[in-house]
Amino acid sequence: MTISEDQPLQIQANLLINRETLEQAFVNCQDIVFELRKYGSELTYSVLVGYCSSLVTDDSDSYLIKVLNDLATVQSADPATIDPEAIAYFFGHSGATSLGLSIVSEVKTIVELVLQGHVVMLFDGWNCGVAYKAATFNKRQVNEPVSEPVVQGPREGTVESIGINLGMIRQRVQSPELKIEFITAGETFKTTIAFCYLEGVIHPDILEEFRNRMNGIEPYDVLDTSYIQDWIQDSAYTPFPQYRNTERTDVVAAALMDGKIAILVDNSPTVMIAPAFLVDFISTGEDYYVRTIFASMTRLVRLLAFFIALTLPSIYIAMSTFHPELIPSVLLLAILDTREGIPFPAFIEALIMEVSFELLREAGIRLPRPVGSAVSIVGALVIGQAAITAKITSPIMVIVVALTGIASFAIPHYDIAIAIRVLRFPYMVAASLLGGFGLMIMFLLTLLHLTCLHTLGQPYLSSIAPFKSRDMRDIVVRAPLSKFMISPRNRRLLGSASPRRKK
Repeated sequence: MTISEDQPLQIQANLLINRETLEQAFVNCQDIVFELRKYGSELTYSVLVGYCSSLVTDDSDSYLIKVLNDLATVQSADPATIDPEAIAYFFGHSGATSLGLSIVSEVKTIVELVLQGHVVMLFDGWNCGVAYKAATFNKRQVNEPVSEPVVQGPREGTVESIGINLGMIRQRVQSPELKIEFITAGETFKTTIAFCYLEGVIHPDILEEFRNRMNGIEPYDVLDTSYIQDWIQDSAYTPFPQYRNTERTDVVAAALMDGKIAILVDNSPTVMIAPAFLVDFISTGEDYYVRTIFASMTRLVRLLAFFIALTLPSIYIAMSTFHPELIPSVLLLAILDTREGIPFPAFIEALIMEVSFELLREAGIRLPRPVGSAVSIVGALVIGQAAITAKITSPIMVIVVALTGIASFAIPHYDIAIAIRVLRFPYMVAASLLGGFGLMIMFLLTLLHLTCLHTLGQPYLSSIAPFKSRDMRDIVVRAPLSKFMISPRNRRLLGSASPRRKK
């Protein structure tokens, strides 16, 4: 039986008709229970109690008794004397707010409430019913995010409950300027989506653009924030992430103060931050909990790791194949000595080792955690030594691939690390075909692509191009917090004038 929104089925005063209608709506749903119960003087009257046994663990009779007792208390009467007329009169004239209940009159509404964990009670002789929130869900406890560990700073991470996540954000940002709006998406899953922003801080153009892109998502089922990312992204065919994901509430609060939008999806622990620029993937939340010199040095190390992970194999291929004169003589002789007897050119050698390393990385992630790290480490040692012994690769290539892998692990954000892994192979191909000239072409193409890329209508290279000197105090190096912290009043003024600010 299909329940249409255009033609809602009304609840009847006859319980047998109501029960038949609801059982047809939940056909083959054996965890949905509809039971007839008796109440009143000498158990004369009937009530139909419906609930989902997968969500409601307590006895349904307890909720009926609670409703009757509360109703009798309000009316100063004996619970045994409650009859359908008294119930209909009370709820029809007084409502249900005092008892923590809601009145329902349509079958479609009952179906939705039962699936949300409500106990619904339909009384014989009354064409309405009452619903009581009864579900208690077992959720993962709040703990430190596995993907974003910190040495110093808050360790509070989000969980799969959107209510708990919004509560933690609201606890950090205790201001009426924090606005939270909800969207319900999907005709099947009815997923709750929430997006948060600081009014007066976020640029109106960014907020309007986000709302325009979210239009039309309501009919589609959304399971995670990644669905929303694909829905509102500017380019689906770029390796660079256009939005930032986090599981830390302090990062969310900092992003809100920076004029960003935080998007949460129920049953997903990931919070998406929009828009995200390239410079946002250089820093981490921990940078603001350590001293300036340590944070700046760490960022420089990350930038070095970024270029090593992207270009080291291609630079080795270009220099060993096309530009050996750039290598010092002693090092060149050592490389030639280690490559003696290798049947493959440098490009094929690097390709074999890079593919092997990627396979080991994926195997370590997918295997159970107790054995995943052991397999990846032992596998890398065994395969590397075996490849050298079999003359498939040279020791210098193993060192290059190992340094590249270590550098990729030093990049703090998983999304940008994946982009580097994808781009590494085109760089290797260009270096094997044209040497240094090919690397220069790839650099220019990458820069051109980044220049043309946008996120929520904003330039992806914002703060760098177009250049903003104020933002440079928190990109490559981190200036002392006192140099770029903005008062709430000035932040509001900047928010109305520029779509890009730092904290």
